[in-house]
Amino acid sequence: MPSKGRGNGRRKLQGEMPVRYKTLHFRDFSDDNKLKLRRWAFWAMAIAVFVGIISGSWLTSPGGSVGLGQTLPPRKDLRIAVISDLNSAYGSTSYEPEVHKALELIPSMKPDLVLCSGDMVAGQSPKLTNAQIQAMWEAFDRGVAHPLRRAGIPFGFTMGNHDASGALDQNRRFRFQNERDLAARYWRNPAHDPGITFLDKSDFPFYYTFTQNGVFFLVWDGSTHLIPAEKLAWVEKALASAPARQAKLRLAIGHLPLYGVAEGRNKPGEVMANAEQLRALLEKYNVHTYVSGHQHAYYPGRRGNLELLHTGLLGAGPRALIGQERRSPKTLTILDFTFDQPGQVQYTTYDMKNLATVRLESLPRFLLGHNGRVIRRDLRQGNLTPAEQQACIKNLGSALCNTK
Repeated sequence: MPSKGRGNGRRKLQGEMPVRYKTLHFRDFSDDNKLKLRRWAFWAMAIAVFVGIISGSWLTSPGGSVGLGQTLPPRKDLRIAVISDLNSAYGSTSYEPEVHKALELIPSMKPDLVLCSGDMVAGQSPKLTNAQIQAMWEAFDRGVAHPLRRAGIPFGFTMGNHDASGALDQNRRFRFQNERDLAARYWRNPAHDPGITFLDKSDFPFYYTFTQNGVFFLVWDGSTHLIPAEKLAWVEKALASAPARQAKLRLAIGHLPLYGVAEGRNKPGEVMANAEQLRALLEKYNVHTYVSGHQHAYYPGRRGNLELLHTGLLGAGPRALIGQERRSPKTLTILDFTFDQPGQVQYTTYDMKNLATVRLESLPRFLLGHNGRVIRRDLRQGNLTPAEQQACIKNLGSALCNTK
């Protein structure tokens, strides 16, 4: 009987040389073939991502599971998806990949509302023509507003400095009046109805109020650091109104934050003027959270009895938090509110580069802005060490370091 070759039963022919196998490594390929392999790998990954999104395997289950194994908490009384600062370079009609990724994921998270803290387009340049400004809003509608309308998700927002800057010239007139006019025209078009339940829309989209799931929302024009006296009077009247007082919670939204939190924007003009006055006003009417953007860095904080959500961004130009070297991630935040536990809100924030959750304890315990200290939202002033308190007083003085 002829002997069988090992393993496959193949008979070895007389004089046949043994077969030797060589393991190929990436370095063994020519540069041209390396490029082809990279392209193949890219398209294979892209197809996998597309199939995953279409099939829903990367998105949510009814319980709130999100891609890459991350999980949202069980739904409670109100779920809000919060985004901000979507824009890129001046005049841009395209958005960063993280913006598109967020808009793909949001419907699967089943929020009751999406909030945007401003800078939906890339204006605030005197060089932009009306046609260019209109083109930006058309691009926003295609990429952001229309997908949310199609999904039936209400959209609340505030105007950012790149949407409709409220900056004044030396004659006290709006420096970017055309941008404000075109932004108002876009939002007042019935075809662009954001789907929210208005309470007062007399100066929409700059100052308005609405309600969602029994929660009262107040939006002011924080596209610049100053709120005119007559508008502050409107703010107080709105917060004192019956719908506000009878609401289960109250939230306020503006583009500029009250206090500085980011490197490069921790200075006057990049935050709201008279921050302590505004905080006192919001606290007077038991506003739970002030939601803002502009600083391009994510930080969920508090000062006194007011929670402060510094939303971060999805667009271009992330910044580092004060005193940090690493830039803040591009983020999408989900807020889950429980009404029978006053003040109870659970944050789930995603780094949109990889969908990893941003751990609260990974953020600084406090930030020393030029106009006041902001403490991380899970802490109170009493949780700070004597050394931390003294560091604040040394930098800012006791008045800006002591709150209720």
